[in-house]
Amino acid sequence: MYVFLPSTIPGLAGVLDTGRADGTTAFAADPGPDGDAEEAEYEAMYAAADASLDLLAADPDAPRRRVVLAAVMPDHVVERRGGAGPHVVRVSVTEPVPYKKLASAHVDDEAAADDIAAGAAEDHELLWFAVQELRHLVGDA
Repeated sequence: MYVFLPSTIPGLAGVLDTGRADGTTAFAADPGPDGDAEEAEYEAMYAAADASLDLLAADPDAPRRRVVLAAVMPDHVVERRGGAGPHVVRVSVTEPVPYKKLASAHVDDEAAADDIAAGAAEDHELLWFAVQELRHLVGDA
C-alpha cells in the first residue's frame, strides 16, 4: 500500500541519517469502489503536504518547504485511523518505514518559501524527486 508521510527538510535529513522514517502520521488513498485511484493518491499526497505545514509551524528554523515521502508498505503494518477527506484516510504505520521502502519524495521548490510563510502553500504544486535525489535536497537547503 502506498502511504504518504508528511515531513520537512530537517526530517528528511533525519531519514537519510537513520535509514528510516516515522510513520506515526501518514495518509493513504481510499478511492472507493467507483473512484479514481490516481486522483485519490494525489489527494492523499496533498493531505500529507497539509500535515507538513503543521511540522513547519513547530520548527521555525526549518526551510519553508513542504516535504512528503511516498512509501510502499505491506498492508499488515498500516492501520486506519479515520477519514481525512473524501478519498483519503489517515493511517499509522506500526513500524518504522525503512529507507528502502521509499518510492519518491514530493517537495516544494525554493520559490514557494515566501508563499508558504504567508499561508498560500496551496498555490504551489509539489515537485517529484527520485529517492536517489534526496541527498541533494538536504544539501540544497
